[in-house]
This record gives sequence, structure tokens and C-alpha cells, in this order.
Amino acid sequence: MPLTNIRPTAELQALDAAHHMHPFTTNASLAAKGARIITRGEGVWLTDSEGARILDGMSGLWCVNIGYGRERLAEVAARQMRELPFYNTFFQTSHVPAIELAAKLAEITPGDLNHVFFAGSGSEANDTNLRMVRHYWSLQGKPEKTIVISRKNAYHGSTMGGASLGGMVPMHEQGSLPIPDIHHINQPYWWGEGGDLDAETFGVERALELENAILEHGADRVAAFIAEPIQGAGGVIIPPDSYWPEIQRICDTHDILLIADEVICGFGRTGNWFGHQTVGCKPDIITIAKGLSSGYQPIGGSVVSDRIARVIDADEFNHGYTYSGHPVAAAVALENLRIIEEEKLVEKVRDETGPYFQKKWKSLEDHPLVADARMVGLMGSLALTPDKGARAAFASEPGTVGFICRENCFANGLIMRHVNDRMIVAPPLVISKDEVDTLVERAWKVFDLTLARLKDEGLMKAA
Repeated sequence: MPLTNIRPTAELQALDAAHHMHPFTTNASLAAKGARIITRGEGVWLTDSEGARILDGMSGLWCVNIGYGRERLAEVAARQMRELPFYNTFFQTSHVPAIELAAKLAEITPGDLNHVFFAGSGSEANDTNLRMVRHYWSLQGKPEKTIVISRKNAYHGSTMGGASLGGMVPMHEQGSLPIPDIHHINQPYWWGEGGDLDAETFGVERALELENAILEHGADRVAAFIAEPIQGAGGVIIPPDSYWPEIQRICDTHDILLIADEVICGFGRTGNWFGHQTVGCKPDIITIAKGLSSGYQPIGGSVVSDRIARVIDADEFNHGYTYSGHPVAAAVALENLRIIEEEKLVEKVRDETGPYFQKKWKSLEDHPLVADARMVGLMGSLALTPDKGARAAFASEPGTVGFICRENCFANGLIMRHVNDRMIVAPPLVISKDEVDTLVERAWKVFDLTLARLKDEGLMKAA
């Protein structure tokens, strides 16, 4: 029988506190408070151990693209477990699910992205990318090309390699990161960092930081640039339209490989199959995970261009994971992609729910606490601010206001995430227009409650 809520909530919380170490959490504080226990999911809705229904505005962790409760994926997983629950793809061996999934990915990815190296997560896949690009250049007789340039406030995973590629200072402060030969430039966050520049000028200036870094280190030392088409965990930072064309020009001019981290942006999230199609760049490698299986099984990978594969395939690549192309995960991912195609979810996001949600999301700027409400596809953010006209930050510690808002969300049946004092959403792609209305109505109520508390506590002050 499946595990269900067979214990009282307090007992589950006590067991959780005694034995379960949560990611990105001060576990001692959580133990005192008690974890929220989720027991069921259906469509865009979650149910907790107390029976409360919660609208999941974050698709779990950016991943449940086709929504919760899909029987087809459970059936595929069970069938594959009975037929071949595991075999590895080492030692000149393969199996049907990995073969079929790799072929399907080659079909749906644009251009010459025709080769897949599987991993268990996006973090693992970015570790693969780091090793692959360095090995690629070494095989080309350029072993000194080892530097990978990334962006501040980017997120590329939590492994040593992934966290190093990411640009989040709190992660770097734990574990002596980043590892050598990783360099970070500024992010294209116009609302928070653009000053007096118009957005398009700012976008070009931030892109030119890549060229300056290449010239500083020498193009003969720089292997690749890695970036999310739209930064996700950093706060859904949507770059100015001028940014990505300039990035592409710079990579082409200096023969620098371009890695698009599609872990969040991929599989319909931005209204195209992949985020790099939305922003208009042509990567040499894309990182995939999350929406690949809609979170129903852990799986990730690197989809690699013909140019890179021809070089890597000529030599033994001494790299891999036990669960690379796991047959159950691959079978579930393949069925997930079939559902996305059959239900035309990419087109639905692009033509129907995406434009509808974007208009509703923008309307939240009418609230006195909200500014810069922006969305691409079904991936949006807004700024909480004490002064819209000045694009001002709060005088309180960054994240203080965002945390208050997030707690009000949970108390009112809505999951939105906060990144410092930005609130972000990325609901399942199956969200209906009525559910969009419900999400926006609940968000407005949450902002009312948050504003009232900020006024009561004297927090409605600009820095």
C-alpha cells in the first residue's frame, strides 16, 4: 500500500524534526516550528496533513509541469519496474528507455542538439558540462581553455561544481567555493540594478561584461559561458531584449561555448519547448531536468551539439553516474513528453494561459506594495517595494518583507516563493484560467495582509 497520512500531524512533525535534515533550511528553527506536511496532489492543488487545500504556484520546485496525480506516469513506472527496474549504461550496454528518450530529446531540441548524456539531476548535469567543455578543448589541443564564466545570483545546482558555477554568495561561503577557474559577471537585472539607464542600454552593458571578462582572461583560456535564459531561483530575472543577442555575438566572436541551463526554463515553461528559443540564442549545450519528468522521477541530462559530440565521442570520457539514464526515470520522462505533446501544453502556455496570466499578473502592480510584475510564459516575478517610483528597496534586511509575504501565502492557501523581497511564481502548465483567477485573488489578499503588517511594524520604509 502507498504511504498516506497514517499519523497525527504533530507526530509526523516530531519524527521529521528528529531524523530528517532539510535542504536550504535552518533545521533547528524548523524543528521548533514544525514542518508543513503535504499528503496529496491533484492538478495544481496540494493537500496537507490537516486537510487544507493549497494552490501550488511553484510546481513543486519548478518541476511538476503536467500537474499532480497523473495515473499514466504511475502505470509506466510500475510496468518498467516489473520489466527492467535497473540496469546501467556503462560497459558498452544500453536499454530501451534510455535509447528512446535520447532519440525523443534529439527530435524536440532545435538545431544540432542531437546527443544526450544523462544524469540524475540538473546539478549533476552541470557537473557533467563543466568536465565536458574542459575535456572538449583539451582534445582540441587547447588544455589551457578551462575558465567558465557565469553570472552573479545565478543558480546551477548544489554540487561542488554546480554551486561553483552558480553565483550565490551564501552557497560559496560554505565549502570553500567556487572551485578554481570559475568567474562571475553581473546579472541583467534592470529593475534592481539599472540605475538611470534605460533597459535596452543596460542589457547591452551587462552583456559586454562577458566580453570584458573574456578579454581580461584571454579567449585562449575561456572555455564556456553558462547562463539560464531567464534566471529562476535568483528571482525570475527577465533580461532586457538587447541582452541575449549581444551575448550570442560575443560567444561567436571569441569561440566560446554557450551553455543554456534549461533546468527551469525547459519543457514549455516559457511558451516554447526551451527558454533559449524564447530569448533567441543558439547554445552548444543545454542542461535539462525538472520538467523533463515533471518531477515524477529524478532525471537530468546534458543535450550536446554535433560539434561537441564529434570530439568527445572520439575519446573515452571518464565520467558517469550509476543512475545515468535509469530505465524507470527514462520511461517516465518519455511518457511525460508524450503528455506535453498530446495536450499541446507548450502551445497552451504560449497562446492561452500564458498571455491570460501575464495580463492578470501585471494587474497586481495596482497594489501599493507591488512593482515590476513581469512574466514570460508561466514564469513570473514581482518586486515588493516601499516606493515604486524610486524602485526602492526596503530599509530592513533583504528578505524580511519577502518572508512575511511568503508566510501569509501559506496561511491563505497559496504557494508563492520569495527571493529576497521579490515574489515569484511558476505554476503547473495545466493551470486553468479560473485557477489563474484564484491565484491572483489570493495573491492580492496576501499583499493586503503583508502591507498591513509592514505598516504596523514600521517596516514600510525605503533604504
